[in-house]
Amino acid sequence: MQVPNDYLERVYAGVLGKLIGVYLGRPFEGWSYRRIMDELGPIEYYVHEQLNQPLVVTDDDVAGTFTFIRALEDYGIKPDLSAEEIGKAWLNYIVEQRSILWWGGNGNSTEHTAWLNLKRGIAAPASGSIETNGRTLAEQIGAQIFIDGWAMVAPRQPELAARLAGQAGKVSHDGEAVHAAMLWAAMEAEAFGSSDIDHLLDTGLEQIPGNSLIASLIADIRGWHKAHPDWRDTRKRIEEKYGYDRYPGNCHVAPNHALMVMSVLYAPHDFQRAQMIVNTSGWDTDCNAGNVGCLLGIMNGLAGLDEGPDWRGPIADRLLISSADGGNSINDAVRTAYFLTNIGLRLAGSRRLDAPKDGAQFHFSLPGSSQGFRPQNGIGQGEAVSVGNVEFEGSRALAIAFEGLGPGHVAAVTSPTFSPREVLDMRTYDLMATPLVYPGQTVRARVVAPAGNRCPIEVGLRLRVYADGDLLRDVDGTAITLRPGSEAVLAWRLPEFGGQPIAEVGVALAGTEDGAGGALMVDWLRWDGAPSLTLRRPAGDCDFWRMAWVNGVSTFSKRFPPSFRISQDRGEGLISHGTRQWTDYEVKSDIVVHLGNHGGIALRVQGQRRYYGVRATRGGMLQIVRVRDDETKVLAETGLKLEFEKRLSFSARAQGNAISATVDGVSLSAEDDDAEALTNGGIGLIIHEGALSTDAVTVSV
Repeated sequence: MQVPNDYLERVYAGVLGKLIGVYLGRPFEGWSYRRIMDELGPIEYYVHEQLNQPLVVTDDDVAGTFTFIRALEDYGIKPDLSAEEIGKAWLNYIVEQRSILWWGGNGNSTEHTAWLNLKRGIAAPASGSIETNGRTLAEQIGAQIFIDGWAMVAPRQPELAARLAGQAGKVSHDGEAVHAAMLWAAMEAEAFGSSDIDHLLDTGLEQIPGNSLIASLIADIRGWHKAHPDWRDTRKRIEEKYGYDRYPGNCHVAPNHALMVMSVLYAPHDFQRAQMIVNTSGWDTDCNAGNVGCLLGIMNGLAGLDEGPDWRGPIADRLLISSADGGNSINDAVRTAYFLTNIGLRLAGSRRLDAPKDGAQFHFSLPGSSQGFRPQNGIGQGEAVSVGNVEFEGSRALAIAFEGLGPGHVAAVTSPTFSPREVLDMRTYDLMATPLVYPGQTVRARVVAPAGNRCPIEVGLRLRVYADGDLLRDVDGTAITLRPGSEAVLAWRLPEFGGQPIAEVGVALAGTEDGAGGALMVDWLRWDGAPSLTLRRPAGDCDFWRMAWVNGVSTFSKRFPPSFRISQDRGEGLISHGTRQWTDYEVKSDIVVHLGNHGGIALRVQGQRRYYGVRATRGGMLQIVRVRDDETKVLAETGLKLEFEKRLSFSARAQGNAISATVDGVSLSAEDDDAEALTNGGIGLIIHEGALSTDAVTVSV
């Protein structure tokens, strides 16, 4: 299958459209049309500040969309991916009561109910079927809110997009909810090659039964659209025939799907107007606006997003994905667009894209991209700093424009690498995340001072690190003098920060003369190497160090003297830390098992159900195991007596295909040459139905 020449940029526009819609609609999610009109008026732009909420937030629409698509990566990039395999991805990436889903209760939240079914062994698609859960629960909105990723990996392949979205939808939903998901996915896939909204609707309708409620609903809305020039008249007809009062449950798919169809019919080529219509109309605003935004982003491209007000600037590509793979959580639209595009290329039988700029994490290669970089607050009066994206040396770069900087006046531009302080103000959804950048790694950035700058500038790398009181403090690397027309590669091997996580990374600059003005080009910024650090409770009153672990246990307490005290009520629990950039390393920790069937450390963690474990068992064994989905494979074992309340000195290493461990002088090793071997991932602590503690965990090369 030939993919479009502008495939990557359209995927990027689709991701951005999704984010804009979700973040625009989230602050007033669940409001009625009348309440919106009374309190906010027509929604022409972001209103989060009016409602005292952050703009970029954790949300199920975003986290689910960009997590469940990873089933293709985990189970094979293939067109016949099954609902059962996607259900397994749910169990790996979802942390119970803490990530991705609305945890509204069994029988209340469709997704919560489906997850419980999966957990108790009811595989998909039975986990989401009408037979299992009843029609009311099965036909709520959730199937369609997660479909955009499936469409974006199937450009101009509506049948494939509908099939993948249908399988994904059936993990948690059935009936009309799945019809709506399949139809919208087909529309988005076809939008890579067509901007005719009626053609897109017809394409979507080909994927679902002609006698379905969704098909009838679309026929009605098309008729009302032709009869009523004003969208408000059609909205009124939708409320009368398909309103919330017509369906059981708290958020049925039909009313919300109707508003989405109405919006794209009335404003197929006007992003702002379509967002105004779908958001002002109320109900599940973030879900509806996200799907509409993705469709129009794909169809009209970046140019369509850039018409009207500045939608992209306030978001700055930022994207939060709360999941059990914490190194994927602090994300951005560029990184996500490349991920989806490469899956789509492989599905189409094409070669994946080369990583831009030799694999730099921040490369700014897409038009208008900033990858989270924003000016840091705090510069003085009369000084100005802004960021933009410009063509540079045959590619693109981040341009930092500055004016009025004098000696000693420092301006900085940074991007998040861990949970922002705003998470403390986010409602409904927790953020499970681990930092991206660690002590022991080397951060580098190529910076260029254009020849037109008025004077030399001082430039260096900047970190923002959490501190006492969960405040951020600036930590600067060694600065260099950059004269007009010169360039440099800044480099800094990062030291430890007393157990505190690194929250942001960027560059800081200062003038060398009064009123310095000009620009600094950041071509790329990257970090490499293995981490070298000791994880423990920092000094002072703070909590982000603990939030830097993905919490997959019943209780992760801060009330005990040791830094880490975890307890698991049922089955196995895991807390994890690190990213998939980690490959070969050693982990050491002195562990006390207070109660449990087994406990120990984990290596190459890739979620809740993918890791290597080194564990001491109640049955008197030391084991190296590989956990993958439902299977725990013992790779090696030997005798070791486990005594509760006795400290065990654990040391484990992952090197290539070899896993080795020593616990209290007892050594064990194994090689994993299986096709299912794990090659990267972070570290963790594991406990099975009991409690475990340690005061420190050391990671080194």
